[in-house]
Amino acid sequence: MVYRSETFLAEGGVGGTFRSPVATAENISFSPLEWQVVQLARQDSLATLREPGRWTRLQRLIFGQKPDPRLADKRLEALRQIAVEAWHRSYDVHSRRISAFRSAGFTEAHLERLLAAIAAMRGSPKVRSFA
Repeated sequence: MVYRSETFLAEGGVGGTFRSPVATAENISFSPLEWQVVQLARQDSLATLREPGRWTRLQRLIFGQKPDPRLADKRLEALRQIAVEAWHRSYDVHSRRISAFRSAGFTEAHLERLLAAIAAMRGSPKVRSFA
């Protein structure tokens, strides 16, 4: 009887099929622009995830135009929306946001990495005061 280890089989050894390396949260990363979107999402409220309603349109008419936090790029907007929700609700992200995130081209490993990074940064203060 021959002993065949998992690494031998994973490297395409006899009797096994070649398995590609599994994408884990440790070896998946975002681009600097995507990390910047995540940091900008920290300042956004949950209200920015909804379409502007009548009250918001009335406020804009009376008080002037507020900058729209939504991004033009659909991939970055999906990242911003899930990051906003993660900043406010931690791991309790709505399934609709997860499906939009995945349809934008991100993987499950991207989601894990994003949620873990936000959970680690949530304890840090938004603004440091040296006064």
